[in-house]
Amino acid sequence: MRLPASELAQAIHYCRQSFQSAAIFSLFINLLMLLPSIYMMQVYDRVLTSNSTSTLLMLTLLAVVLFITLGALEWVRSQILIRVSTRFDVLLNERLYKVIFRQALISGGKSSVQPLSDLLALRQFLTGNGLFAFFDAPWLPVYIGLLFLFHPVFGAVAVVSAVLLILLAIWNERATHDDLEQANRVSVESANITARNLRNAEVVQALGMLPDLLARWQAKQKKLIVLQAVASEKAGLIAALSKTFRLTIQSLILGLGAWLAIEKQISPGMMIGGSILLGRALAPIDLMIGSWKHFLTARTAYARLNTILGQFPAEPERMPLPAPRGELRVEQAVVVPPGSKVAVIKGVNFVIQPGTFVGLIGSSASGKSTLARALLGVWPVANGAVRIDGADVAQCDRAMMGQYIGYLPQDIELFDGTIADNIARFGELDSNKVVAAAQAAGVHEMILHLPQGYDTEIGGSGGALSAGQRQRVGLARALYGDPVLVVLDEPNSNLDDQGEQALARALLALKQRGSTIIVITHRVGILSLVDRIMLLNEGAVALDGPRDEVLAKLNQRQIQPATPGASA
Repeated sequence: MRLPASELAQAIHYCRQSFQSAAIFSLFINLLMLLPSIYMMQVYDRVLTSNSTSTLLMLTLLAVVLFITLGALEWVRSQILIRVSTRFDVLLNERLYKVIFRQALISGGKSSVQPLSDLLALRQFLTGNGLFAFFDAPWLPVYIGLLFLFHPVFGAVAVVSAVLLILLAIWNERATHDDLEQANRVSVESANITARNLRNAEVVQALGMLPDLLARWQAKQKKLIVLQAVASEKAGLIAALSKTFRLTIQSLILGLGAWLAIEKQISPGMMIGGSILLGRALAPIDLMIGSWKHFLTARTAYARLNTILGQFPAEPERMPLPAPRGELRVEQAVVVPPGSKVAVIKGVNFVIQPGTFVGLIGSSASGKSTLARALLGVWPVANGAVRIDGADVAQCDRAMMGQYIGYLPQDIELFDGTIADNIARFGELDSNKVVAAAQAAGVHEMILHLPQGYDTEIGGSGGALSAGQRQRVGLARALYGDPVLVVLDEPNSNLDDQGEQALARALLALKQRGSTIIVITHRVGILSLVDRIMLLNEGAVALDGPRDEVLAKLNQRQIQPATPGASA
């Protein structure tokens, strides 16, 4: 049974016509590469014997024209491969960009941009000299055949030389493969760890952790340097041997040709032409050895990309659905956080009607934040289903559904860009909607007092914004566009009294608009606004019902609405 081609193989297949064009140009380039040998043979055998300057002039003019043609063909071939690499990148970059985000979701944010770096490595190899060697290598038998026509001894020397260089290439592969593979793994691992450490730079600085982290990084860097140095030493030795052998054999075959010419077995022109032709025949193998490291890097990148694309198949296009009303239905949902094997949410069932304001409470690690992520489709359910207006949230088109959803996570993450960009979710800026969302979140006046107002640039950590300001900007982002479903995870954890009042007004406005609201909180104040309270306990719904009824039961059982602390 024939397996379907991988996405990388399909991308290369789409570029096959360009590769075929490059191969055709290689045909004419290699034919013209015979020109130096032919020119030298004509000069030695025809011009010198006839003492004809006119013949020399015509031969030289013709050679110059053909050399210019050769250069033009080389340039065209390089341009073809540049366009191939560009098309290859365009075919895969969007897909890989989505894959690294999907990987981050299921790995708890431990994804990296390595796939994009691997794509860059492949693209660079497609435009490098190493690929030219693979186009020129098939002409080796042709050059050897011509050398046999010159003289059988020439052909025998060419065969032995080619075999020895191929053995050197195989030695190069076996000698450097493991070291380079391991060095590449160490490099990727070190880069990922460093990137994660940089995201916690404040903690590192405050707790004086930099020397210890630096020591760990230096240990990995030392291992990387040693591995790369060992591989480079081996590759350098083999490359030097290859170059030395090629130059030596070219000189020796010149001496052999001189002896054959003295013995009247070949002409003097064949002596020079044979040396040039042998050098041209062995050049692609020598180039392969010199660029082998780049080939191994490209091959490793290709294998990694094949693996990650296989792990995350392309999502099929979804048929657009009508705008949701905000009904949430959870059916026997079991949720296992990424990287864990233990279910945090265990067989939960409930229905939230459109326009309902629900307060989700529970002790620390009861599963509140996990349930919120599952409701929004951020984390998949291991069993059961979560439905928005009857549609499985896992099957919804996220780009379409996202515009109807507001979400404020417990850990506020803003992105590089302006405050307006962050509020507008980096979509097309609608100044009226941005200001309306900021006013609803009670952050409009604060933004106006910033140096550039809504055009103030902030970084991923929020720049110069305080934790409370970041939270309120995040709330404005959640409220942007009048979403029908809003999930807020501890929205008042960093707010002062003024921020609390602004949050209360925003929640009341959402309630009046008929939005479905779910607020995870450990503060009793917000509970006075809700219609319904759900109490989670060890991943299960312990209490669920109208606010006053649930609060009464909690008071009777002497259970506090929630215990302050981080949610699961």
